[in-house]
Amino acid sequence: MISAALVKIISIILLFIVGIVLILGIGTLFKGGETSKKYSNKLMQLRVLLQFIAIIVLVSFAYFFKN
Repeated sequence: MISAALVKIISIILLFIVGIVLILGIGTLFKGGETSKKYSNKLMQLRVLLQFIAIIVLVSFAYFFKN
């Protein structure tokens, strides 16, 4: 069984990864130029996918560990 500490660590890691991708996407967007055209949209699509995964995992944790 997964311990409460491991659930917290996984949750924090997932949220941290989403935050990093968000910051990279916004930074690329404001940088402009060819880099923005090439990577900004892809980073934001990756952020949405990672947010979806994080939400599914967090809701699963909340459902299975509702102590």
